[in-house]
Amino acid sequence: MTDIATRVYNHAWKIDPIVRSVLDTDFYKLLMAQILHQRHRDTRVTFGIINRSKHIPLARLIDQGALRAQLDHIRSLRLTRGETTWLYGNMFYGKRQMFSPEFVTWLEDFRFPAYHLETHGDQLKLTFEGSWAETTMWEVPALAVIVELYSRAVTADMGKFELQVLYARAMSRVWEKIERLRRLDGLRIADFGTRRRHGFLWQDWCVQAMIEGLGPAFLGTSNCLIALRREVEAVGTNAHELPMVYAALADTDEALATAPYDVLADWQKHYDGNLRIILPDTYGSDGFFENAPDWIAKWTGVRIDSGDAIAMAERIIAWWKRRGEDPSQKLFIFSDALDIADIERLHVHFNGRVRLGFGWGTLLTNDFRDLVPGNGLEPFSIVCKVISANGRPAVKLSDNAAKAMGPPDEVARYRRVFGSSPGIVQQPLV
Repeated sequence: MTDIATRVYNHAWKIDPIVRSVLDTDFYKLLMAQILHQRHRDTRVTFGIINRSKHIPLARLIDQGALRAQLDHIRSLRLTRGETTWLYGNMFYGKRQMFSPEFVTWLEDFRFPAYHLETHGDQLKLTFEGSWAETTMWEVPALAVIVELYSRAVTADMGKFELQVLYARAMSRVWEKIERLRRLDGLRIADFGTRRRHGFLWQDWCVQAMIEGLGPAFLGTSNCLIALRREVEAVGTNAHELPMVYAALADTDEALATAPYDVLADWQKHYDGNLRIILPDTYGSDGFFENAPDWIAKWTGVRIDSGDAIAMAERIIAWWKRRGEDPSQKLFIFSDALDIADIERLHVHFNGRVRLGFGWGTLLTNDFRDLVPGNGLEPFSIVCKVISANGRPAVKLSDNAAKAMGPPDEVARYRRVFGSSPGIVQQPLV
């Protein structure tokens, strides 16, 4: 087992780069990139880092030279022969050759496009512009780099024994959570923690702990590189960026209203089974289901990623019933800021009524709360989102009003087109 504390203490980034591979990313990025490469080669987008936790002065805490070195290292990465073989020959979601030869060839030649870095006050401004299929690949590694550099800054002055104690306490915390999860009959859970992990080595340790501690209840990890190395399933479906870009490209209010369904119509031409998971909350889940075409009710399940999870899931169950579907055959994936108590509560409420899955993110792979003086390692809310597509602003509303983003006039237009939703709540960001 890797001695994480010693590696951190003796750290040199050329030995331990934050991002180690093109595959050190979430599986849904590859699924989406394949569609973007085939269907949207001429679409140009801009992604940008958004620090929602404004009290964290990233520009003062993170050395920009170190940040540039890490980003430049990422731009030098390319697939290895073994990674290409894994993409070609591995079975994903019960299917071989999930990725077409054309896409894998493109990925073999892929290089991360240029980035633009500056500061605004005490915050970083980091953006990526280019073809959609290329720039989408920056989201996960860019977030991982910033969060890990922040973690390194906080722990930089710690001694060997202090670091050993820190990681021992954090390991005990993870294991205590795993012991609680063992009590949940029929649990199915996966690691979704790449984007805001404490570090690669720590995420890898957490996955190994889940493998040993939970056995078959552990579904796998969203991280492709760890899935390859630990021989577990790579898991994930799609993300909010798809409807955000489709909506930004809509020429009329009518086309805007249908954009979220156009995404799913394209998705189902490529993927089936457990990859047909609806992510409904980009512009409000209630409105999405109220206006959804009948064919969407046939999809496998729903990922609930914002708002009041229990209330929304109950409304979706009622929607399935009205559409003549059996909820017990449908799948819910809960993934919004989950910690152990949330997982327990949701499992008790829905177990036996629907098929259940949990995507456990930041509070699996970055829960160091209260373990250093001043709580400096408390996880914070940072995202990398689409800012524009073909020069048009991108908008997100969400079922949590605190997650809304976009120019105010466009946000107002989207609210008019998609309508108000009783499911939209104001929740703190984790």
